Amino acid sequence: MNIHESDILQYILNHPQFNVKQITQHFHYSTKFLNDALSSLTNQGYLTSRFHPTQKAIIESKQKTPKNAIILAAGFGMRMVPINTQTPKGLLEVNHEPLIERIIHQLHEVGIYEIYIVVGFMKERFQYLINQYHVHLIENDQYVEKNNLHSIKLVLPYISNSYIIPCDVWCKINPFHTHELYSWYMVSDEFNQNSNLCVNDQKEVIYVKDYCRGNQIIGISYLLEQEASIVRNNIAKLCKLQSFDHLFWEVSLYQNNHMIVHANVVPANEIIEINTYEQLRDLDHSSKHLKNDAISIITKELHAKEKEITNITVLKKGMTNRSFLFKCHDHDYIMRIPGKGTDQLINRKEEANVYQIIKDKNISDDLIYINPNNGYKITKFLENARVCDPNNIQDVTLCMSFLRSFHQLKLKVSHTFDLYQKIEFYESLWGKQPSLHPDYLITKQHIYDLKPYIEQHKATYCLTHMDAVFDNFLFYPHQEKEELRLIDWEYAAMQDPCVDIAMFAIYALYNKEQIDTLINIYFEHNTPLETRINIYCYIAVCGLLWSNWCEYKQHLGIEFGDYSTKQYAYAKEFYKIAIHEINQFNNTLSSHISNKNDI
Repeated sequence: MNIHESDILQYILNHPQFNVKQITQHFHYSTKFLNDALSSLTNQGYLTSRFHPTQKAIIESKQKTPKNAIILAAGFGMRMVPINTQTPKGLLEVNHEPLIERIIHQLHEVGIYEIYIVVGFMKERFQYLINQYHVHLIENDQYVEKNNLHSIKLVLPYISNSYIIPCDVWCKINPFHTHELYSWYMVSDEFNQNSNLCVNDQKEVIYVKDYCRGNQIIGISYLLEQEASIVRNNIAKLCKLQSFDHLFWEVSLYQNNHMIVHANVVPANEIIEINTYEQLRDLDHSSKHLKNDAISIITKELHAKEKEITNITVLKKGMTNRSFLFKCHDHDYIMRIPGKGTDQLINRKEEANVYQIIKDKNISDDLIYINPNNGYKITKFLENARVCDPNNIQDVTLCMSFLRSFHQLKLKVSHTFDLYQKIEFYESLWGKQPSLHPDYLITKQHIYDLKPYIEQHKATYCLTHMDAVFDNFLFYPHQEKEELRLIDWEYAAMQDPCVDIAMFAIYALYNKEQIDTLINIYFEHNTPLETRINIYCYIAVCGLLWSNWCEYKQHLGIEFGDYSTKQYAYAKEFYKIAIHEINQFNNTLSSHISNKNDI
């Protein structure tokens, strides 16, 4: 059987009361093409002269009958901002029915009751499905740092004659069948400029490296044992490679830029993948999950209707917040939603006060709204902005000049960022769990050994950004030249302005030579030695500070990889550098005093 003959036989198996006209309309085949295919199936012994399935067809069908289904429901669903923090995607309701329950109902309709659901984010919300539908829940505890390739790894023993289904699809017509004759991967007949999957006349799925106008991906798949065994082997190998941590399981389907399965092309209006708030709104404008605090704030502050909020797009997930871009009344804005655990870390009233102090000073982006109680914030989006390149000396020079001018304003607020107090505070958030670093207590004591020097040589406090890292400096075009702004003032407080230099350096992962260059740029090659040493001290202190902060986040399941370990390395390395410089400085000072007394 060729692929088209398989489709026809499968249709006949699934529709016992069929007629030829129905087949023609379903597949859009010509009468001649259909008659030739039916004759071929008859000659091969799959159909009788009256086009009914033969025993041969029934036996082959039974061998390929679907046995179970795997539903992938572990991920964050980051593109569903602003509702992704409140409800897992699989439980979003369309027409008063959760997506995952609709999938389960449709599986039950074709006799599939063995259902495995891989959960992670808000896993407890899926528990009710066990009693209600007798499904099996399998937890992916690595859903934060790894993609669904690792979810599939957890269910490898069950993959054979299996449907694999993302939890975020809404199927108007049941896409599952009592009979399946070949393995397939589902795509839409709608084309997408950002798709790199193309389907040819033989229903082969071809991967094009550069994005083209390809078929829209749906993501449902069916795997017979022959292809399932290949997928099992591929996934077992790929999951051992860290470079594949963030890839989707579909990578296991490819051989030589072709999928090992055929395409199952469905009409665009029959199966819809719900990736965004707007897609949910378009599908069911009355869904209860559209009611959201962030949307309500936007409509109120911008005097807009919900339907006027468009182009909702998640921004790069920040270390502290989840933010999204949106358009309203032909202007682009950014909405910040504070991330998990930020209520422990940031005083939103103090942040709101900082924004009040810096408004109208052309320092930050334009603030539209900030809630001093929960930290929700709306700012105007800076069109065509770019972040500072820490390896571009011209960019760094402009940023340091900007930072120096800000510090020279000598702005004041009523709160202070105490570095040592914050070290203790972040450590306290670990609870009873010890540090991930075996030598933490020794390192911490070394950092405290630097405190007397810092206290003796600190500069006069002023409003300091405290998070003046390179990607918080934005260059944007304005009146045929580039302007510069410093964003994200969550940690801003009274402190030695030299701390901002230290923060820039350690986030950029500079070595000592680069750090000395940075210091020279800020001080215009006129840096007092004791100030340079104090910045070394701040680098050590801030390294431990952010290492402790990262450890708290890791306890919440949020990983920062090398950033965390390198911050801890700064604490250790620059303690040694600072102590060496302090000793030399003190020896030189003592020698100078001694020589002066001799005179």
